[in-house]
Amino acid sequence: YYRGATLLLSNCNNRPPVPGTDGPPAVCSPPTPSQRCMERLRSSRAKLLDRYRQAGERVYGPAAGALLVQEVMELEWQGLQESPPDPDELAVLEEIQQELILQEQSVIEEYERSLQFDEECLNAMLDGLDASDEVICPVCRKNRLTVRSNLVFCQCGLYIRTQVSCGMTEEKLRSLLENTVTEHSHRCFHNPEFTVTSGMEEEASLLMSCPVSLNLINCDIWLLAAGLGGTCQSWCLPFLTL
Repeated sequence: YYRGATLLLSNCNNRPPVPGTDGPPAVCSPPTPSQRCMERLRSSRAKLLDRYRQAGERVYGPAAGALLVQEVMELEWQGLQESPPDPDELAVLEEIQQELILQEQSVIEEYERSLQFDEECLNAMLDGLDASDEVICPVCRKNRLTVRSNLVFCQCGLYIRTQVSCGMTEEKLRSLLENTVTEHSHRCFHNPEFTVTSGMEEEASLLMSCPVSLNLINCDIWLLAAGLGGTCQSWCLPFLTL
């Protein structure tokens, strides 16, 4: 993985016995400081990445990579101080240190780009919510309700002609639904359910009912968006009280 990885080749001399002798093969020689250093760096690679990711939440930028790599490399420098300095070993360690710094810096840059992308997506979503006047269909609870003059319809099949004298808008529809649900919540802690039914003169209506209305007294059933004439204020009327 690293340049200079040829130093990691086995130091075991597995040559066969010299012909004409009965002696055993040569015994493996002890690893050199350079080999110990390289092996230690390889074995600590996963730990280094974990420590770097954890520290990435507190430290950002090129200084963070240098800081963590320095912490790991200091252990190797201390080990080398106990033995006579070897210019080749020092050169290898410096090369490894630079490669680690560059790689960890790329990890941090990728992490920062990911954070920036997530933040931009979140801001765009919040901006869309702030600027949106959409009303979610209370029947399917997924699609947007579309209001065109006196028509209210949804992809789920809801289609209601309001027939109100002052016209219907998404803002009025949202206010009507919110006020009706809020008024119900003052008397009952259960969530109401909405269905499409036939009302007066066979006009489709949006019916809000409580799932416990058959068991509890004073829990209302409301008829919404019925094909009723009159003013906007009469557009939402209590249909039946049990």
